[in-house]
Amino acid sequence: MKIAMANDHAGTRMKNEIKAYLESQGHEVVDFGTYDEESCDLSDFVLPASLAVAKGEVDRGIFIDGVGYGSALIANKINGCYAAVCQDPFCAKLAREHTDSNILCIGAKIIGGMIAMEIVKTWLTTDALTAEKYVNRVNKVKAINDQYCVKVK
Repeated sequence: MKIAMANDHAGTRMKNEIKAYLESQGHEVVDFGTYDEESCDLSDFVLPASLAVAKGEVDRGIFIDGVGYGSALIANKINGCYAAVCQDPFCAKLAREHTDSNILCIGAKIIGGMIAMEIVKTWLTTDALTAEKYVNRVNKVKAINDQYCVKVK
Protein backbone atom coordinates (compact mmCIF):
# COMPACT_ATOMS: atom_id res chain seq x y z
CA MET A 1 0.00 0.00 0.00
CA LYS A 2 1.20 3.54 -0.76
CA ILE A 3 0.72 5.79 2.28
CA ALA A 4 1.10 9.55 2.62
CA MET A 5 2.46 10.73 5.95
CA ALA A 6 2.43 14.26 7.32
CA ASN A 7 3.05 15.82 10.70
CA ASP A 8 3.88 18.93 12.61
CA HIS A 9 6.76 19.38 15.07
CA ALA A 10 4.87 17.54 17.83
CA GLY A 11 4.44 14.47 15.64
CA THR A 12 7.91 14.11 14.11
CA ARG A 13 9.27 11.48 16.46
CA MET A 14 6.13 9.32 16.31
CA LYS A 15 5.86 9.70 12.53
CA ASN A 16 9.41 8.44 12.11
CA GLU A 17 8.66 5.36 14.27
CA ILE A 18 5.47 4.57 12.35
CA LYS A 19 7.16 5.24 9.01
CA ALA A 20 9.93 2.75 9.83
CA TYR A 21 7.32 0.14 10.78
CA LEU A 22 5.31 0.70 7.60
CA GLU A 23 8.39 0.39 5.41
CA SER A 24 9.44 -2.79 7.24
CA GLN A 25 6.04 -4.24 6.32
CA GLY A 26 6.55 -3.47 2.63
CA HIS A 27 4.44 -0.33 2.40
CA GLU A 28 5.63 2.61 0.32
CA VAL A 29 5.63 5.82 2.36
CA VAL A 30 5.49 9.28 0.83
CA ASP A 31 6.68 11.61 3.59
CA PHE A 32 5.36 15.17 3.25
CA GLY A 33 7.17 16.36 6.39
CA THR A 34 7.95 18.11 8.56
CA TYR A 35 11.26 16.45 9.25
CA ASP A 36 12.33 18.02 12.55
CA GLU A 37 10.90 19.35 15.79
CA GLU A 38 11.14 23.05 14.96
CA SER A 39 7.81 24.85 15.37
CA CYS A 40 5.86 24.85 12.11
CA ASP A 41 2.39 25.21 10.64
CA LEU A 42 0.61 21.87 10.30
CA SER A 43 -1.33 22.89 7.21
CA ASP A 44 1.90 23.30 5.21
CA PHE A 45 2.35 19.52 5.38
CA VAL A 46 -1.15 18.08 5.82
CA LEU A 47 -2.65 19.94 2.85
CA PRO A 48 -0.30 18.49 0.20
CA ALA A 49 -0.57 15.04 1.77
CA SER A 50 -4.38 15.31 1.75
CA LEU A 51 -4.35 16.35 -1.89
CA ALA A 52 -2.27 13.25 -2.69
CA VAL A 53 -4.95 11.09 -1.04
CA ALA A 54 -7.77 12.93 -2.84
CA LYS A 55 -6.07 12.62 -6.24
CA GLY A 56 -5.43 8.90 -5.75
CA GLU A 57 -1.65 9.36 -5.84
CA VAL A 58 -1.55 7.36 -2.59
CA ASP A 59 -3.95 4.81 -1.15
CA ARG A 60 -4.27 6.27 2.35
CA GLY A 61 -2.80 8.83 4.70
CA ILE A 62 -1.52 8.82 8.27
CA PHE A 63 -1.12 12.25 9.84
CA ILE A 64 0.35 12.97 13.27
CA ASP A 65 0.19 16.19 15.24
CA GLY A 66 -0.19 17.13 18.88
CA VAL A 67 -3.76 15.90 19.37
CA GLY A 68 -4.83 14.73 15.90
CA TYR A 69 -7.74 17.11 15.46
CA GLY A 70 -5.80 19.77 13.56
CA SER A 71 -4.85 17.25 10.89
CA ALA A 72 -8.41 15.96 10.65
CA LEU A 73 -9.86 19.46 10.34
CA ILE A 74 -7.52 20.25 7.46
CA ALA A 75 -7.89 16.92 5.67
CA ASN A 76 -11.68 16.86 5.91
CA LYS A 77 -11.85 20.14 3.98
CA ILE A 78 -10.58 18.31 0.88
CA ASN A 79 -13.02 16.49 -1.40
CA GLY A 80 -12.40 12.77 -1.17
CA CYS A 81 -10.63 12.84 2.18
CA TYR A 82 -12.30 11.04 5.06
CA ALA A 83 -10.10 11.57 8.10
CA ALA A 84 -10.70 10.05 11.52
CA VAL A 85 -8.94 10.82 14.79
CA CYS A 86 -8.26 7.58 16.63
CA GLN A 87 -6.94 7.27 20.17
CA ASP A 88 -7.22 3.51 20.56
CA PRO A 89 -7.42 0.39 18.36
CA PHE A 90 -11.19 0.05 18.87
CA CYS A 91 -11.78 3.50 17.36
CA ALA A 92 -9.41 2.63 14.50
CA LYS A 93 -11.39 -0.53 13.78
CA LEU A 94 -14.69 1.35 13.72
CA ALA A 95 -13.22 4.19 11.65
CA ARG A 96 -12.45 1.67 8.93
CA GLU A 97 -15.46 -0.62 9.31
CA HIS A 98 -18.18 2.00 9.64
CA THR A 99 -16.84 4.98 7.68
CA ASP A 100 -14.22 3.56 5.31
CA SER A 101 -11.86 6.34 6.43
CA ASN A 102 -8.86 6.87 4.18
CA ILE A 103 -6.86 9.07 6.55
CA LEU A 104 -5.85 8.23 10.11
CA CYS A 105 -5.02 11.11 12.45
CA ILE A 106 -3.11 10.51 15.68
CA GLY A 107 -2.27 12.84 18.56
CA ALA A 108 1.34 12.36 19.65
CA LYS A 109 0.75 14.38 22.83
CA ILE A 110 -2.25 12.22 23.73
CA ILE A 111 -1.06 8.65 23.23
CA GLY A 112 2.25 6.83 23.43
CA GLY A 113 4.17 5.06 20.71
CA MET A 114 3.06 1.52 21.54
CA ILE A 115 -0.65 2.31 21.41
CA ALA A 116 -0.11 4.40 18.27
CA MET A 117 1.49 1.40 16.59
CA GLU A 118 -1.48 -0.81 17.52
CA ILE A 119 -3.85 1.83 16.16
CA VAL A 120 -1.96 1.91 12.86
CA LYS A 121 -1.87 -1.89 12.60
CA THR A 122 -5.61 -2.14 13.29
CA TRP A 123 -6.53 0.68 10.90
CA LEU A 124 -4.42 -0.74 8.07
CA THR A 125 -5.75 -4.29 8.38
CA THR A 126 -9.45 -3.55 8.87
CA ASP A 127 -11.76 -3.45 5.87
CA ALA A 128 -14.96 -1.47 5.53
CA LEU A 129 -18.10 -3.43 6.32
CA THR A 130 -20.01 -4.44 3.22
CA ALA A 131 -23.47 -4.97 4.72
CA GLU A 132 -26.00 -2.80 2.91
CA LYS A 133 -26.68 -0.48 5.87
CA TYR A 134 -22.97 0.41 6.17
CA VAL A 135 -22.49 0.87 2.45
CA ASN A 136 -25.56 3.14 2.37
CA ARG A 137 -24.21 5.24 5.26
CA VAL A 138 -20.80 5.65 3.63
CA ASN A 139 -22.46 6.55 0.32
CA LYS A 140 -24.53 9.25 2.04
CA VAL A 141 -21.35 10.82 3.42
CA LYS A 142 -19.71 10.63 0.00
CA ALA A 143 -22.78 12.29 -1.56
CA ILE A 144 -22.53 15.14 0.96
CA ASN A 145 -18.84 15.44 0.15
CA ASP A 146 -19.50 15.58 -3.58
CA GLN A 147 -22.32 18.10 -3.23
CA TYR A 148 -20.60 20.57 -0.94
CA CYS A 149 -16.85 20.14 -1.49
CA VAL A 150 -15.09 21.34 -4.61
CA LYS A 151 -13.51 18.55 -6.65
CA VAL A 152 -9.72 18.39 -6.49
CA LYS A 153 -8.05 18.95 -9.85
